[in-house]
Amino acid sequence: MSSPLAIGAVSAVLRNLLDNGMIEAGAAIGTTVNVSAVAPDTINLDDVDEPPRLNLFLYQASPNIGWRNVGLPSRNGVSGERMTNAPLALDLHYVLTAYGRANFQAEILLGYAMHLLHERPILDRDAIRRALNPSPLDVGMLPPAFQALAASDLADQVELIKVTPATMGGDEMSKLWAAIQSHYRPSAAYHVSVVLIEGVRPGVSPLPVLSRGPVDAVTKRDRGVVVNPDLLPPLPTLFTAAPPAQQSGARLGETVTITGVRLSGSGHRVRLVHRLVTTPIDLIPSPPNASGTQLTVTLPNDAAAQSAFVAGQWALSVRFTPTGEPNVRETNAVPLVLAPDPVIAADAGLGLPAANAVRGGVPPRVTVTLSSRPQVRPEQRATLMLDTLEAVALPRANATDALVFECSNSVTADVHWLRLRVDGADSVLLDLTGPAPVFNATQQITVPA
Repeated sequence: MSSPLAIGAVSAVLRNLLDNGMIEAGAAIGTTVNVSAVAPDTINLDDVDEPPRLNLFLYQASPNIGWRNVGLPSRNGVSGERMTNAPLALDLHYVLTAYGRANFQAEILLGYAMHLLHERPILDRDAIRRALNPSPLDVGMLPPAFQALAASDLADQVELIKVTPATMGGDEMSKLWAAIQSHYRPSAAYHVSVVLIEGVRPGVSPLPVLSRGPVDAVTKRDRGVVVNPDLLPPLPTLFTAAPPAQQSGARLGETVTITGVRLSGSGHRVRLVHRLVTTPIDLIPSPPNASGTQLTVTLPNDAAAQSAFVAGQWALSVRFTPTGEPNVRETNAVPLVLAPDPVIAADAGLGLPAANAVRGGVPPRVTVTLSSRPQVRPEQRATLMLDTLEAVALPRANATDALVFECSNSVTADVHWLRLRVDGADSVLLDLTGPAPVFNATQQITVPA
């Protein structure tokens, strides 16, 4: 594969090929021919001493359809670790333009150039090496940019470089030259394919498979493929992690019901992962039911849990040793919303004060101060709703600091329903244990006059 220098190397090889072929064209028009690879708007058309010129301009690079999916996916979906160096496959689009002041000069140059590319539709490896590293010359005498192109590895890529004429109608050509903001000159378009640019960073390549399942210690034969007479997933799989009573989220101290298939085994551990928690939290669940489709886990609610957990969405998976297997497996992850629990009445066991609402200040406002189970970290966004009024928490330095909300003085002196939202997870306001949903009477706060 080529390095990122390959695009410049292709332009250099094509320019070298045209430059060598313009010797015969120069004899036909009676003067030397300048071959360049610059943007057309940088060419000085007002210089009367400028010799006839042939210019090669790369106006577009597009993905190659045949190679664009090779080597994908290049990273795994767990940690984003590099698995392969997927090539960047590009097609290059050039416009070849002839410049001449005398009659027929531009037409002669363009004719010679097009015939030259017609005769050399493929850039072979030897030609590329000769163009990028001319052996009779001291490479150090060449411009620094050209010296760098010798390390492009263009000649060693698996695909050869093919040069084909491209059809460009009058409308497309007009738009191109209008974008370049230069005067149109006789031109021809070319499609060069394919340039393969590949990284060199180390990846991960799995070892060959030696056995299909456990190997018998006596016969040394593997177990083979296990076939299940159903349409369920063949491996331990989780479907849901449901809070109690169909709540929108689970609170600390509540029991979460986990459902799935093929959960029978031993040594079960429930693993919880959150973006703000560096180390995953492992909990011991209850044993699964007889059919291996359900188990439960109770979230802790002690003092340590207040700082270990955070409100928001967690990824829950189960690690265990399935029945009949020697190795530990981990299931897929399902979402679990941990709801914040505003401390409205004082919690003596955790040392948390009761929520407080005061009116005053300049300008007048209603200030609500409360704590939450678990603690809300400074990088989390916390929002308080009093009935339909919403306020954002003031910045805090530490997770142990109380949440402070400043609300409009228009909040009436009354008892208001209180909701706390942390990173999109709402506190549980609805009581769904009865035949019909009602508001939880404990989720209220009194705003003074």
